[in-house]
Amino acid sequence: MNSVPALTRRTVGATAKAFAPLAFKLHQISTRAILSNATAASAASAYPNHDNGSFQNELFVPPTRPNIQVNEFSDRMAAIKNAKPFSEFLTDNFNRQHNYLRLYCMPEEGIDLSPPSHLLTTQEILHLAKIFVAQGVTKIRLTGGEPTVRKDIVELVTELGKLKSIGLKEIAITSNGISLARKLPQMVQGGLTALNLSLDTLDEFKFQFMTRRKGLSNVLKSIDTALSLGIQPLKLNCVVMNKVNADEIPSFIAMTKDQPIEVRFIEYMPFAGNKWSSGKMITYQEMLDTIRQLHPDLEKVRDHKNDTSKTYQIPGYQGKLGFITSMTHNFCGTCNRLRITSDGNIKVCLFDNAEVSLRDLLRANGGMGPDGEKRLLEIIGVAVKGKKEKHAGLGELERYGHRPLLSSKIASTIPLHSLAPSTMQSSRLYSISTKSNQTPPITKPEKSTSSSKLTHVLLSGAAYMVPIHDKQVTTRTAKAVSTVRFSNQKAIELIRSNSNKKGDVLSISRIAGIMAAKKTSDIIPLCHPIPISRVEVNLRIVDDLGAEGDNNSKIEILTIVTCDGKTGVEMEALTAAMSSALAVYDMCKAVDKGMIIDGTRVVEKIGGKSGDWREDDWVEWSEL
Repeated sequence: MNSVPALTRRTVGATAKAFAPLAFKLHQISTRAILSNATAASAASAYPNHDNGSFQNELFVPPTRPNIQVNEFSDRMAAIKNAKPFSEFLTDNFNRQHNYLRLYCMPEEGIDLSPPSHLLTTQEILHLAKIFVAQGVTKIRLTGGEPTVRKDIVELVTELGKLKSIGLKEIAITSNGISLARKLPQMVQGGLTALNLSLDTLDEFKFQFMTRRKGLSNVLKSIDTALSLGIQPLKLNCVVMNKVNADEIPSFIAMTKDQPIEVRFIEYMPFAGNKWSSGKMITYQEMLDTIRQLHPDLEKVRDHKNDTSKTYQIPGYQGKLGFITSMTHNFCGTCNRLRITSDGNIKVCLFDNAEVSLRDLLRANGGMGPDGEKRLLEIIGVAVKGKKEKHAGLGELERYGHRPLLSSKIASTIPLHSLAPSTMQSSRLYSISTKSNQTPPITKPEKSTSSSKLTHVLLSGAAYMVPIHDKQVTTRTAKAVSTVRFSNQKAIELIRSNSNKKGDVLSISRIAGIMAAKKTSDIIPLCHPIPISRVEVNLRIVDDLGAEGDNNSKIEILTIVTCDGKTGVEMEALTAAMSSALAVYDMCKAVDKGMIIDGTRVVEKIGGKSGDWREDDWVEWSEL
């Protein structure tokens, strides 16, 4: 070591000291694996001694690991080396990674022999599943309304099982259990790993009353079959309702004593059509208090990161108890679930009515090819990024409920027929629909032949979102204008020379208009979200000094918006024009506080049921 310069020796010594804790940690990890596959002698020979004191030639060469066979340690290191970051498309703005996909493969009322065209086909379901698994989804659950009604349910599970080769780890199903028992062995063979059974009562009479059919014995048989096949986890979902089945909680608990079943008690939630009543709901805390009176030794079990339930166990019992507390204690912060409805819409939150159609893209030209997959991922990414931090509170949910994921009779979303990017650099736009179950459920708008009737107001005076589900898809264009008039020449001079302190006025105002057009439905309450395919925002400076030196200079704004959809884009064009004008005002107000914005209006519309229209005195800019 004397031959090594003193500075080098000090540097190496300091570095070794700094990394000593890390080296010790790595030593702890690797020692067991090394010793289990190599003798102490081979390990010693791999790290040469330097008795002669000469270390200079090997100063920056790390010691060689023993030549040992592949083992757990080396496998782990290889996995770390080859690991990929989780898909950006499935990560939302709150860094929640969505690796769990729920496929609602059946509507509540079932289907005929030939499924309606608006429902996803088996091929489309499998195609979507493959895309999601390739992006990091490790668990898929089939649900909605009753998956076993599908004649190809066993084949569907088997095909999904093949996705385990690309990363899928768990295939689960939620069922009522009535016709499940005889299909379970084939499903398990095909890849089924987990089962949830919906069971709200253990009383035959109440079962028939609540489900409108006989079959409790069939459900119990499905439970026995699942246990015999070793399906784990096996969970029973029980919605607890006051004066309906709350008295059966002890009977459900008894099922967990000698069997590895997890009974999950669910707080009664408001769904469209379930005759919600706050008097029926029993809270998690009320249920817990009741159970502790019977079993004071009830213990809390550590929950997994993404569990929807709070898990407990009675000492000595094989099974567990869970509580799903969607109404009183949401679990939004760790939510990793995405849902695909039976009609092909992605739903990022169970309690959010916003949905994005994937079905239309699948059925577009090239939708099942590489380009189609790319567009699907873009849409999925936008939908996931739009997921809120948490869902609405109890009061709002009680008032509005939310659209059932099961019904095929609900109005479908606005079809997505075009994803063409705007020629004015607008970002990609997508079809997002807010379901109409938030409109007044009883009062309907009166039919009227009068053109003076306000289309967004009921005769009662209440606001009403006009339904568009039965309209035809057409290409529609609207043009709008707005003018910013200046009180002095200073602002115009700064704009022309691009010397405004806030930046390029014309470019920033153009971008403001484009962004506003895309956000119109967020700004104007009763506007439908629509798939915009073109947004243009044009601005021109007009110098107009009067004969007596009066300043009449102005910026004129023309916006052009096009969509392929079921409703017009007049509001999008107006919003773009007004927002562009406001951006001009904001950037110039420091030098001209006397600006006036006026003349904002639609000057032309093309397409739609009412036909084309153009303002009589308006002249197209290109025609001047």
